[in-house]
Amino acid sequence: MFMGYNEDLLILPFDHRGSLLKKLFGIEEREPTQSEAQQFSLLKQMVFEGFQKSIEMGVPKEKTAILVDEQFGAKILKDAKGKGIKTAMPIEKSGQNEFDFEEPDFKTHIKRVDPFFVKVLVRYNPEGESELNKRQLEKLKKASNFVNRIGKKFIFELLVPAEKKQLERGLGNNRSYEAELRPKLMVQAINEIQNAGVEPDVWKLEGVEKIEDSKALVKQVQANGRTAGIITLGRGEDVEKVKEWLKIGAKVKGIIGFAVGRTIFWEPMQALHQEKISREQAAQQVAKNYKTLVDLWNNERK
Repeated sequence: MFMGYNEDLLILPFDHRGSLLKKLFGIEEREPTQSEAQQFSLLKQMVFEGFQKSIEMGVPKEKTAILVDEQFGAKILKDAKGKGIKTAMPIEKSGQNEFDFEEPDFKTHIKRVDPFFVKVLVRYNPEGESELNKRQLEKLKKASNFVNRIGKKFIFELLVPAEKKQLERGLGNNRSYEAELRPKLMVQAINEIQNAGVEPDVWKLEGVEKIEDSKALVKQVQANGRTAGIITLGRGEDVEKVKEWLKIGAKVKGIIGFAVGRTIFWEPMQALHQEKISREQAAQQVAKNYKTLVDLWNNERK
């Protein structure tokens, strides 16, 4: 039995860990100090404050959710839940090329936090190393089965990074890979993941530039009676690129929303960290950026 998720879902994700620790604090291959961890948690708290401001500005709460990690956002997850805001939590170890659980006992981790959505981020290229893909699928099936069994919703964030041989086929042109090859590989990857018994309710996918590619993704995601939805991720792209993806997605039945993070929060977060703007100004900017994309989605949806 396939569960799925069909309502509009407009997520503000700020579950980034390794990448932001490196950019903001220069931290690589070590754990942050207590002071650094506290500062990072406060920056994430500012993003949550911005999210709440956007609700006050008219963003429809029932369509929204936040995605944040427990490590630096435990307080946020608890607070959001208490306010009736849908929460999503990642269970993957940050910054790994191969999927692994953040906590080996991932079941206890999920039960402890009790989010509405459980999310995994996976790098999976069908033409990549087969043993690596097989190892990942074995772990992901365990996660999928457990999340489904306890009645949570499962979000699968799929990234399909280019293999060297694929870039060479496109004469080393990453633009050609992104526009032509990646959309087809995504369909193939989704099919392989489904065949391995992994059943997400929501697929969090990289944007595509052609409406026929969007429709092909929906067709695969909903193959054999499945009712899963797709949300488009931002991938840290500039706002104009993200808007382009959202305009395409909003017109396709089966694409139910977006999960755009850094495009919304990075500049205000960095400016606050560098003490160039106040906390209030940073949160206000996050709210404005998020509301702009929500309004765009809702208008294109009509």
